[in-house]
Amino acid sequence: MRNLFLVVFVLTSSIGLSQVQKNGDPKTTDPSDGQPKASPKAAFDQYRIITLQRDTTYVDTSLTIKKEYEYNYLRKDIFGLLPFANEGQTYTVLDYGLKNFASFPEIGFSGKHFNFLQPNDINYYSVATPVTELYFKTVMEQGQSLDALIALNLSERFNISIAYKGLRSLGKYINQLSSAGNFRFTSSYNTLDKRYYLNFHFTGQDFLNGENGGITTIEDFEGDDPVFQNRARLEVYLNDAKSFLKGKRVFLDHSFRINPKNANNNLYLKHQFNYENKFFEYNQKTVPSKVGESEIYRFGDSFVNSNINDQTRYNRMHNKVGAIYENSMLGKFQFFAEDFRYNYYYNKILIFETEVIPNSINDVINTVGGQYEYRKNKWNGIFQLSNSISNQPMSNFDAKLEYQLDEKNEFVFQYQLISKIPDHIYNLSQSSFTKYNWSNDFKNEKINNIEATAKTQWIDATLQLSTFDDHLYFSQDTSPVRTQLISPKQYTQTINYISIKASKEFKWRKLALDNTLLYQQVDQEDAILNVPQFVTRNTLYFTDYFFKKALYLQTGFTFNYFSKYYANDFNPVINESFVQNQTKIGAFPMLDFFINARIRQTRIFIKAEHFNAGFTGNRYYNAPNYPYRDFLIRFGLVWNFFQ
Repeated sequence: MRNLFLVVFVLTSSIGLSQVQKNGDPKTTDPSDGQPKASPKAAFDQYRIITLQRDTTYVDTSLTIKKEYEYNYLRKDIFGLLPFANEGQTYTVLDYGLKNFASFPEIGFSGKHFNFLQPNDINYYSVATPVTELYFKTVMEQGQSLDALIALNLSERFNISIAYKGLRSLGKYINQLSSAGNFRFTSSYNTLDKRYYLNFHFTGQDFLNGENGGITTIEDFEGDDPVFQNRARLEVYLNDAKSFLKGKRVFLDHSFRINPKNANNNLYLKHQFNYENKFFEYNQKTVPSKVGESEIYRFGDSFVNSNINDQTRYNRMHNKVGAIYENSMLGKFQFFAEDFRYNYYYNKILIFETEVIPNSINDVINTVGGQYEYRKNKWNGIFQLSNSISNQPMSNFDAKLEYQLDEKNEFVFQYQLISKIPDHIYNLSQSSFTKYNWSNDFKNEKINNIEATAKTQWIDATLQLSTFDDHLYFSQDTSPVRTQLISPKQYTQTINYISIKASKEFKWRKLALDNTLLYQQVDQEDAILNVPQFVTRNTLYFTDYFFKKALYLQTGFTFNYFSKYYANDFNPVINESFVQNQTKIGAFPMLDFFINARIRQTRIFIKAEHFNAGFTGNRYYNAPNYPYRDFLIRFGLVWNFFQ
């Protein structure tokens, strides 16, 4: 990671030096008098960031409260997510509305996928001059978090970008190492007549985590003994276990307009290709765990006495081919067909007395569908319907309608009706732990979701109503707290979920108070889907310019809180959360103090995280036996170069 960072830095410097004269800024000659003059600077709208859906934003070097919220490992606002104690670990989901619903199956092991970049997470660029962004942030212990990106146009219509995000953090607790890397290469191109557009990317991602299984004795953590302020002295269940996920993806999205010139009526051909492979591994050298003088078999009996090494492999290929008719008055009509192939497999077949566990599940899913897109005046709508025509049933209806009343007021309505194929981890698992082997044939999950969002000059608010049928989840099969025997289940009753999220910022002179409040409620026969009823974040901060406006300062306090509830526990063998109804967490305040500054294109961040930990009591957890982060001072920066 260090060597790659050096290469990116040298490449950035080389490109910059190639465009700058030795004696200062680039110069051109004025033909009128023959004297050199400064080259005009590129406008901000010449540095474009383009999503897969071709929504465009611009490289932004401002410092706002949103930038404070996005300055974290995921590089996005994580309201509704509670990070585990070490950087690069999994998250506790407080806001169930953050879950994305897709009809195609995934591999599973969801605890490893919070920072796994999906195709919709990859951005493409079009820039007037080379642009570099460097992100740096300190971590908990022995390491750093870095993210370096360079984007440049080799010609006006051909762009490439290279980026790498790397993390290493030892953590405060025993066996809590995080080591991760996200490599991205993107390319975008269009012809001079704009008939052909292409977006391409390659990603290589890997995530290694020490899995300690949580602390064994919460009394030591919650007590006042100063010895245990050194968190490495707290006993944990697993001293040498680790989990590892790596994945590679090749992605291509391109379209061609058949008619030579853009007109009121256009016909396009469109193709999207996605090939991805993933590999998950769980290692545990020592099977029994020491808790005091006792030996605990955390995950039950095993086939081997030591050196657990469970490996799961997965690959998939997704082709989507379509034809689009575009009319300047009526909008876009698209008809498409999809071919989705997957293979999820292990290297052996397990034969038990009562059942046989196969070594793989694989299938070919073919769908046909249509999409209608309308963009005109204040209205913007996308309506999509697809249905399986193969043996595996699946369907998806997605409708989204936006109305822009004016620059300050916008309304969005979205409806989804999905029949989702179960993720593979629910249907097949093989492990050296005897109780972690299963083969199932679950029914599709049925998800009915309605969202209404209002972004106004007075308040931003979102209402979500969801209904879940045949909901899949993992549950604890044993009552002993020290033993985790879990298995997948399908809930046959209906679960109704409602949430209301509201945000509002109040400003008075140089002071501002930014507030976000989430209310959630679940209607169900059994406690399967558990969420905190209230989640809140409130930030009081001050902003001003100093040193003749050379420095812009932002400083204040952030208060985070969620109500007490039966949070899902975490299982490292399959890296999934599971339902438990014995231990509640929550109802503890999390206070942060921050000082941020902007000097030209550089934003500097300093934060005292959870500074109230020492005087509000050691009752803060991510999940049962997994403490939340202690007080820690962290700092870093985000730095943009425009060559």
